[in-house]
Amino acid sequence: MNSDFIKYQAQTSPYPLGMEVSHAIGSYIYDINNKKYLDFVAGVSACTLGHQHPGVNQAIKDQLDKYSHVMVYGEYSQSPAVEYCKLMASLLPAPLDKTYLVNSGTEAIEGSLKLARRVTGRSQLISCLNAYHGNTMGSMSVMGFEERKQAFRPLIPDVDYITFNKESDLEKITTKTAGILLETIQGGAGFITPHNDFLKKVRARCNEVGAMMILDEIQPGFGRTGKLFGFQNYDVVPDIVVMGKGMGGGMPVGAFTASSAMMDLLTENPKLGHITTFGGHPVIAAACLATLKELIQTNLMQEALEKEKLFRTLLVHPLIQEIRGKGLMLAAMTADATITNEVILKCQDRGLILFWLLFEGCAIRITPPLTISKEEIREGCAIILEVMDEVMASAKK
Repeated sequence: MNSDFIKYQAQTSPYPLGMEVSHAIGSYIYDINNKKYLDFVAGVSACTLGHQHPGVNQAIKDQLDKYSHVMVYGEYSQSPAVEYCKLMASLLPAPLDKTYLVNSGTEAIEGSLKLARRVTGRSQLISCLNAYHGNTMGSMSVMGFEERKQAFRPLIPDVDYITFNKESDLEKITTKTAGILLETIQGGAGFITPHNDFLKKVRARCNEVGAMMILDEIQPGFGRTGKLFGFQNYDVVPDIVVMGKGMGGGMPVGAFTASSAMMDLLTENPKLGHITTFGGHPVIAAACLATLKELIQTNLMQEALEKEKLFRTLLVHPLIQEIRGKGLMLAAMTADATITNEVILKCQDRGLILFWLLFEGCAIRITPPLTISKEEIREGCAIILEVMDEVMASAKK
């Protein structure tokens, strides 16, 4: 299968991991030889409730028996999407009460950037150095990592950058700024959390100059940081919140939420200000609704913080310089990208799935399903420590 995978399916890198997947359930993925792998990545934070969650699966099956795609987004009332958006409005702080459902996180970013320009009538967009918000042209334009962008220029103009957590940079947000887009926790840069009320200071500056504050919750969202959304840990409310990944319990989806007054501007001048064929797809929306209900009806979000403590207690090793992040959005930092690469690859050989971050080569991604058990955490951490002992011993020879 791998030879056909390489030959017929477009690749993202010259060296894919190439696991030939047979099936997955709970916290484990199985290859075609029935070898099981404990999953500490969750499809890069997408499989919030693990693999084949019975509630999500049943919601998908039930909706398939009723109807699938019937009309482009925004024309027909379809109960899974309507119920989902209504529930989301009840869980978010005012004035975040209207949600636009799309197909992916990067499309949600595109919609949020358009909305910021439509609301303010301004053009300038500000993002952060080492930011990652997706790979479509608009999202790439606000990516703060030139190496990944240079081959695709020209991109959207009038974009400027600040450094995350650098308060003096906030002066760059002016009356010319349509919106500033921030990851609540910087992902690709190394799971960097906001310090010294940085997000509150951004909020205050946006209020001062009339710019939109857009928070990218595509990775931190849906319980991964102990709250439904990461920004709820920092006593701040954005003008627009962007979501994706863990929203669909493993299904492809994204959304952006703002006030009704703002969102309604996309309906006129021009009409169809943002459109999508498959956004709000009833089967996907059913999966999202089942995922959200499970999160708010259980203790999974609160348990994410307990599981973080367990990870931090267990992952003590000379090769680990620090553990960054919050909840079950963690990165174990080594001194060198070569060490990180060796640990990740050797752990996969031992049956533990870890992964990289986009821009920080020293980081080992640890973003398991929220449903992972403490016994599974201990099992995986034991593999990491065993591999690190071997890597360290090999380096001394």
